[in-house]
Order: sequence, then C-alpha cells, then structure tokens
Amino acid sequence: MTAAPRAALEIKLRSLKLPSFVAHHGEVAGQAETGGWPFDQFLDALTDLELEERTRRRIERVLKASHLPADKTLATLDLARLPPAVKRQVPTLCEGGFIERADNILAFGLPGRGKTHVLAAIGHELVQRGYRVVFVAAFRLVQQLLAAKRALTLEVELRRLDAGDALIVDDIGYIQQDRDEMEVLFTLFAERYERRSVLLSSNLVFSQWDRIFKDPMTTACAIDRVVHHATILELTGSSYRTEAAKQRNGGRGPEGAAPPPTEAEA
Repeated sequence: MTAAPRAALEIKLRSLKLPSFVAHHGEVAGQAETGGWPFDQFLDALTDLELEERTRRRIERVLKASHLPADKTLATLDLARLPPAVKRQVPTLCEGGFIERADNILAFGLPGRGKTHVLAAIGHELVQRGYRVVFVAAFRLVQQLLAAKRALTLEVELRRLDAGDALIVDDIGYIQQDRDEMEVLFTLFAERYERRSVLLSSNLVFSQWDRIFKDPMTTACAIDRVVHHATILELTGSSYRTEAAKQRNGGRGPEGAAPPPTEAEA
C-alpha cells in the first residue's frame, strides 16, 4: 500500500476509534505477507490487539475510579503471615464468584493485622477480572451519605454507589455515629442486601457493634443483613506496624504511646 492510501486508511480507522488498528496494521500486514496468512487471520490478529488494548484501558479507568490503595495488592500481601484459613480463602475470593451471588466479605481483627490489605488486594484482583470496585473509608462514606441526605440527594448517592459490583468499606469500627449517621449507613446496607456485595473491615466483633449503631434493634438488623451470605475472615497474629517499629528500633517495641488509628489502619 502506498503512502496516500495508507494515510487515508489510518484516517478511517481513527474515525472508527480503532487506535490499535492504526498503530499495528502495518506491522501485522508485514507478518501476514511473510507468513502467507489468509485475510481472516490478518483481521483476527488486528482484532485481538484492539480488544486487548480496550481491556487494558478499561481496567485503568476502573482502577482509577475505585480509589483502591495502590500499594495494597496481592503481590505485596505477605500470604505467609495470614492465618491458614484466610490464606486458603483469599485465592477463591479473588476470582469474584461471591460477587455473582451478591455475597459479602467481613474481615475482623485488631489494628495492624492486615484487614485493609487483604480486602484491597481482593479488590485489585476483582478489577483485573472486569468487576467495578469502590474503596472508601467508613467515616468518609458516612459523611458523604449524611451530606447527601441533608441535600435531599441520598437516593442519587445510593445509586452512584450501586454502580460498584463490590463496595469496600474500610474501618467500620472507628466510627461513632449519632442517629442520623447510623440511619444512612443502615440504609446503605439495606439497599445492597442480596443485590450487591459489601466488603467490610472492622476491629470490633459483632457483639460490639452497638457502639456503631447505638440502637439494639438497628444493630441486630444491620448484622443480619451483612452476615447473611457472608464469608468471615478472622485476621489474628501480631501487628504488622508493631513488628515494623521493632525493626526500626533494633528489636525494641515502639517508643511512647501508640499513635491513634487512622483511616488507613489495616
């Protein structure tokens, strides 16, 4: 193909939004000519390149929109530190079958046991498999919902969150809500119940959730909705941060009082 027809072809391919065709048609045409490919094999090769590129771009968009911690992936998760039961469950959960069933995942453990990292790592793997994931700290989620309620747009905000196949709510145990905050969080759980998956991390076991929801009946109803069809991960062992502090201090524990928990608490 001479320069002028090739330029015209590239213009047409750009107008059809086929950037991989534009970028690779010459290279693949050369391979086809050398290998004596039939036309359908040439077209199939170009189509594969286009689909691969579109998948890559989609994953990039979904990952950016997810707000998942970039450093908390399966590759950076020390599986050897996880309790045996959790270590066995993580690979299966990463496949995403629980999302198809609208099941939940609940990660419990004291601060520093890896709750956030485990859920975020699962979230990263889900994105790679084509699922839409939203990661948000519990206190920020509650404030977003409360602001939406005051603005009379709570239904709109719930629909926006509903676009995510999996909603990861991090550190639910650190929020101490008044009644309005309690109600919006309960509404979220009720809306997603048996429709969309929720992944929760908490340093509070269920018997302590009355600190979050205050009202015993609401607490029981909230627990009932998140536990039904749920996988529970119990993160035990020593604290990652305490051990890191010991290494920094030559094997001694961290000096002074422990810092207050943050939204990134694992």
